[in-house]
Amino acid sequence: MQLWLVGVFLILLLMVRCAAQEEIPNKGCVCGHPGIPGDPGHNGAPGRDGRDGLRGDKGDRGATGPAGLKGKRGENGDLGHPGKMGPQGIQGFVGPKGNKGELGLPGLQGPKVGGKGEKGDASVVFKSAFSVGLSAQSKLPAANAPIRFDKIIYNQQNHYDPQTGRFTCSVAGAYFFTYHITVFSRNVKVALMKNGAKLLHTTDNYQGSEDQAAGGAVLHLEAGDKVWLQVSGGELFNGLYADDDDDTTFSGFLIF
Repeated sequence: MQLWLVGVFLILLLMVRCAAQEEIPNKGCVCGHPGIPGDPGHNGAPGRDGRDGLRGDKGDRGATGPAGLKGKRGENGDLGHPGKMGPQGIQGFVGPKGNKGELGLPGLQGPKVGGKGEKGDASVVFKSAFSVGLSAQSKLPAANAPIRFDKIIYNQQNHYDPQTGRFTCSVAGAYFFTYHITVFSRNVKVALMKNGAKLLHTTDNYQGSEDQAAGGAVLHLEAGDKVWLQVSGGELFNGLYADDDDDTTFSGFLIF
């Protein structure tokens, strides 16, 4: 709008100048040189945007741009169908021997094949055992003679004779004999005898209070052999004691 007013003003100024020149008589004056051009006017205000033009033709495809950054991994797809079985490969080498496996469960009992066998001869089990002790009447026994243990604890086969104090073997085999002695008032020295021979000795010195002594051995006996216990060393070594609270015992039995 401002540019349009400036233009109108310049046109009017030019018309006034031309009219003034026509009124002045020509007196033969020579016109001077043109003046210096004035400064350019200010830029006018921008005009309004024009209407959008028609859509142009599609341009040529540009050059391929640089590769972008690697994106995140996508989700796993659905499992595909199994492929066809390939050809059999070459047989490999034999591997090392593995560790021994755990013991399996017992198998089922197999069927009975044979019938019941004939009844065999029953093996005879030989038994021989005894266990005896001293009493208040038989304590402090005589020396150099079989000790007569008169307190019977076990003598089912009657292989021990309380009248003689001797055990008589009825079945050949290995026997175990043992004795336990309560020592009181005197020293003790006893011997385990077999058919009159001394096989084992036990000694204990009485020192003013009740004491204990023991011994034992395994013997091989033939039928008819005799075994007993006797005081050895005289009356000063027969301190084998027994009462209601103390015991002196002699035992033996067949092993095999």
